Amino acid sequence: MKNYKTNEIKNIALLGSAGSGKTTLAETMMFEGGVIDRRGDVASNNTVSDYHKIEHQYQSSIYSTVLYTEFMNKKLNILDTPGSDDFVGGVITGMRATDTSVMLINAQHGVEVGTEILSRYCEARKKPVIFAINQLDSEKANFENSTESLKSRFGNNKVVLVQYPINIGENFDAIIDVLLMKMYKFKGENGEREILDIPEEEKERAEELHNILVESAAENDEDLMELYFDKGTLNEDEMRKGIAAGMSARSLFPVFCISAQKDMGVKRLMEFIINVAPYPNEVILPSAENGTEVKCDADGPVSLFIFKTSIEEHVGEINYFKVRSGTIKEGMDLLNSNNQTKERLSQLYIVAGKNREKVTQLEAGDIGAAVKLKNTKTNHTLNDPGNEWKYGSIKYPEPKYRTAIKPKSEGDEERLGEALNKIHEEDPTIKIEYSKELKQIIVSGQGEHHLNIMKWRLEHEFKLEIEFISPKIPYRETITKISQSSYRHKKQSGGAGQFGEVHMIVEPYHEGMPAPTSFKINGQEFKMNVRGEETVELPWGGKLIFYNCIVGGVIDTRFLPAVLKGIMEKMEQGPLTGSYARDIRVSLYDGKMHPVDSNEISFKLAGRNAFKDAFREAGPKIMEPIYDVEVLVPADCMGDVMSDLQTRRAIVQGMSSEKGFEVLKAKVPLAEMNRYSTSLSSLTGGRATYSMKYAEYMQVPGDVQEKLLAAYVDESDE
Repeated sequence: MKNYKTNEIKNIALLGSAGSGKTTLAETMMFEGGVIDRRGDVASNNTVSDYHKIEHQYQSSIYSTVLYTEFMNKKLNILDTPGSDDFVGGVITGMRATDTSVMLINAQHGVEVGTEILSRYCEARKKPVIFAINQLDSEKANFENSTESLKSRFGNNKVVLVQYPINIGENFDAIIDVLLMKMYKFKGENGEREILDIPEEEKERAEELHNILVESAAENDEDLMELYFDKGTLNEDEMRKGIAAGMSARSLFPVFCISAQKDMGVKRLMEFIINVAPYPNEVILPSAENGTEVKCDADGPVSLFIFKTSIEEHVGEINYFKVRSGTIKEGMDLLNSNNQTKERLSQLYIVAGKNREKVTQLEAGDIGAAVKLKNTKTNHTLNDPGNEWKYGSIKYPEPKYRTAIKPKSEGDEERLGEALNKIHEEDPTIKIEYSKELKQIIVSGQGEHHLNIMKWRLEHEFKLEIEFISPKIPYRETITKISQSSYRHKKQSGGAGQFGEVHMIVEPYHEGMPAPTSFKINGQEFKMNVRGEETVELPWGGKLIFYNCIVGGVIDTRFLPAVLKGIMEKMEQGPLTGSYARDIRVSLYDGKMHPVDSNEISFKLAGRNAFKDAFREAGPKIMEPIYDVEVLVPADCMGDVMSDLQTRRAIVQGMSSEKGFEVLKAKVPLAEMNRYSTSLSSLTGGRATYSMKYAEYMQVPGDVQEKLLAAYVDESDE
């Protein structure tokens, strides 16, 4: 392979809903570029992209795959991304490494929920988008519906046809290109194309669409607009310039027609990408974390960003990177800005799936891979020594499915921990929590299928027998009213004894409360003289406010920390269900001590037990975590989704229509979200998606609290 310059490289991500044909398109692009001499197909498990065993089993993309092809004396780097929402991490990764998104639309379905989700990610990252309507050779293909759904979602004036098909369906064999004003006719298994003049019966429509395309191109550049007013049209190069400007500004989304399976229109799509999509040095990339703008310049300081890490059989760890600046060469020593360790790039590769080809250098804007780096992972930056650039980490969506996991063999805990950490390094959307509170290992991901794939890997790749169990809910305990209690701890067993007595008042805490001056409990008034205050920010959320209201030295100040420690111990294992307690104020106002027998342990136990007694009399309540849930659903499924959420104790916050879909927002208890992704998929035929984010803790209803208390008693008895 030749050494490609920055202005000879294009980087694209293939995006689209499951079944839209991304892997097939990638295969055809590599065939057109001569990187492969025979096209594989998904059904035969022989594509370059989907090469993992698990992908063969499910016959769908699970990982983002780095690929490349050579075309028109340029290098085209391709990131083939998964279509399932469960594996959105691969999509986010692919978008971080590339400059243009090619969004595939299944001609049988048009814009789907997956298209909407992916378009949001593109919009947030300001990515230029090219639409490719695929599978036009399918019996149920509908080009008009597909384009109308695109215009409805992305804007009637922004979605502009560059092509339209002839003979849609099983006889599909031709495309009218209104940019070049030619007809492409296809024949044969590999879509051999013939370039013809536009037939007479299509000229009127083609001219109309050509004029729309010219106007759209002119609108994105003032000079072109003046030319258009002067000449009434634009030539091919001028149109390309205007389209490129519109794509970069996301004010123009060109639409192409293809059958990736039969290699119809793919070569023309590739020509457009090479001619119009931005080069790496034409894209504004995020600055380094210190605010420095890093230019994509082959002559600049060497800097590269690791966007993906994978573990391959017989190879070990592979780090995939994009060269942000400079020219990297084999044998170069670089500094990891994240951990200040040195790394040697002993070998450089360009990658097409599991196939790697050695190269001696890569210029700014290119994508490559390195093996056997010692301390470098995803989201790390490697620089020339002395350069402090560091790029922000890739941001992934919050998890929306959780389960507890344990090994079937008790001796495998350590091996399981190591395996889970490796999986997290490869897929940061899988999060691992070793919960001391719940006494469980909690694994969170994007859906049940996502975690089932993880389970398959643990069992087949790491040879670990594991099981999923229902995850516990991190409940919290608090109080709703004021109560008073006292407790005397006294123990005498020869020699020095133990003695400590405390009197305290507990009350619910909320932000902005004034310090207490007096309390009236059961007709008795307790006056407070606050002499000291300690605010404890609890690690699990909420606060404990501890007031020293001791008068006359009835308890020595040196014993007060022990009282607070006893209270904290009980808050770590709440009196109701053993859950953490939060948002409580304690006023210690009286007590007694013994000149010989009083010590720290005595006052710790006295404080612990007095707090427990007061807590039980203060209207104790269990609180549960509430999540903000947003569901994106087709209108015809809205009723079923709404009914299902109501059975989950959801509080609907609002509903709205968004470009062909319904958006439902609700607050839902975490306890009711178990396996929701599976239920939603079942209700909507896989056409809906959702996101969830922690919102707050709220008190559980009375009937739910009774069940939780009974369950805790049963568990304690066991």
